[in-house]
Amino acid sequence: MAGATCVPPARPSLTSISSGELRSLWTCDCELALLPLEQLLRLQPGAFQLRGDQLAVPGPSGPGASAARGGFNVFSDGLVRLDGQLYRLSNHIRRYVELTNYCDYKDYRETILSKPMVFFINVQTKKDTTKERTYAFLVNTRHPKVRRQIEQGMDTVISSVIGESYRLQFDFQDAVKNFFPPENEVVNGENLSFVYEFKADALFDFFYWFGLSNSTVKVNGKVMNLSSTSPEKKETIKLFLEKMSEPLIRRSSFSDRKFSVTSRGSIDEVFNCNLSPRSSLTEPLLAELPFPSVLESDETPNQLM
Repeated sequence: MAGATCVPPARPSLTSISSGELRSLWTCDCELALLPLEQLLRLQPGAFQLRGDQLAVPGPSGPGASAARGGFNVFSDGLVRLDGQLYRLSNHIRRYVELTNYCDYKDYRETILSKPMVFFINVQTKKDTTKERTYAFLVNTRHPKVRRQIEQGMDTVISSVIGESYRLQFDFQDAVKNFFPPENEVVNGENLSFVYEFKADALFDFFYWFGLSNSTVKVNGKVMNLSSTSPEKKETIKLFLEKMSEPLIRRSSFSDRKFSVTSRGSIDEVFNCNLSPRSSLTEPLLAELPFPSVLESDETPNQLM
């Protein structure tokens, strides 16, 4: 029809769900977070870079450099779909890992807890599956509630299968699916989980053979929406992501190779700063910021998608 205006179709929206707000740059305010992948690429160009058909995640240059360098741990099967195109991921952690000794276990445990976790998902509207958007789901491993669930899951399974093989899965699907409006659907929810199997050198591993030593930890937490079209709020989100991904400063180390059911991470380690946990929860980080807070989202569905 002549003269008709072409209006782009609306994409899935997060604005109908209220799940948290960013009031300061303290990472202890955020347990879990979601934002569009294209926004993450713009706000964190040093951590995520599109290079041809590859989504590059710059990694450490040598052993032990992971936590010292900071950044993010991306969990993936190796591919991410953005705007209908598939990109290969570099420097990611596989969603399924086999471990065969406690040295591997120790390194794996330290690695996954040393940086915020990132998972990529695709969301569609149920009425029209051609309308899709890619999101980055962030897990703040330094938040005590999140860190505790992961550490206790790992500790509990060790105490229950001493000297035997086992399989442990961490799953964030419920937290994310409950966050989105009912008319939206996460089409690749399996991307929101990761698994490791510990293969012990046991003569008889009956429980493992029959699948009786398989465990799943459903990690729960409040999901914060980091989507915004406001330039001021985008700048605050950018600073917040940089703060979250700062190098982890440890006051003690995992020097021994034994693992008990007691969590080895202290509250001081969790918050990645020299302040006490009490002061980190009460004192503002940047009092000179002209705007007091960043609400989770103030855009209309068309603006957001």
